[in-house]
Amino acid sequence: MRRPLSFPGRSGRSAVRRRGSSLGGRLLIAIILVLFSLGAYYFGTQEVYNPVTEETQRVSLTVDQEIQLGLQAAPQMARQFGGLHPNSQWQSVVDEVGQHLVANSVAADTPYRFEFHVLADEQTVNAFALPGGQIFITAALLQALETEGQLAGVLAHEIGHVVGRHAAEQMAKARLMEGLAGAAGVVLTDPENPDSAQAAQLAAVVAQLVNMRHSREDELESDRLGVRIMADAGYDPRALIRVMEILAEASGGRGGPEFFSTHPNPDNRIAQIEAAIAREFPNGLPADLTP
Repeated sequence: MRRPLSFPGRSGRSAVRRRGSSLGGRLLIAIILVLFSLGAYYFGTQEVYNPVTEETQRVSLTVDQEIQLGLQAAPQMARQFGGLHPNSQWQSVVDEVGQHLVANSVAADTPYRFEFHVLADEQTVNAFALPGGQIFITAALLQALETEGQLAGVLAHEIGHVVGRHAAEQMAKARLMEGLAGAAGVVLTDPENPDSAQAAQLAAVVAQLVNMRHSREDELESDRLGVRIMADAGYDPRALIRVMEILAEASGGRGGPEFFSTHPNPDNRIAQIEAAIAREFPNGLPADLTP
């Protein structure tokens, strides 16, 4: 009887070919995703010059869209913090300081519609801005502040986010990074290797960390813009340094490492604020600024 021919290792070579074919398919999909993401970023966004920051930015929203988005999101954001605070005197003070900052700074030359809101939350020390000019401060932070200048510092920082168009810029960058992370995940995930899923997750984490870095850069830029906005409106920008100290005290040292945070460490922000003040007033601060 003739014995059947045997080819040891043939099945192994087939498996190698299957794996190679699988990798090639994943690479093709990844390339398509990368091209799509880059196309969406460069053709689905606008490159605009921002006269406030004196930089060219890529943004995903027009100014009108920013304003509309902020107006639509404002009621929902207020509800998340317990609604608006009923103290009309607090609201009047915040309105007065905020509108004074806008009217006497670069913000007056922008098309944004600034509105200032005191939130009812008396536990969370926070302030934030929505695209288009909706600015919020919690009652907890408002009560922690000691002077009008410190309130001006908080509001000027948030105005800086708006005129810096940070939300529109971050949205564009976040979409790009999500697309690139998805492409990396396709390449790194091998259906025949369960352990490869961890590598794909790592790609997503890296994309998130990049977005955090952009967020930290925006915070520092808003601090620098806040210094200018405060000084133009007659407030002593050194009050913003005390705001950073108050925020650090409120956190009780619970903040994590700066690399894993959307906000820089308070000490880093204080150093940047001091440097911004020195650049803005190389001959020293005027004596008549409101502290």
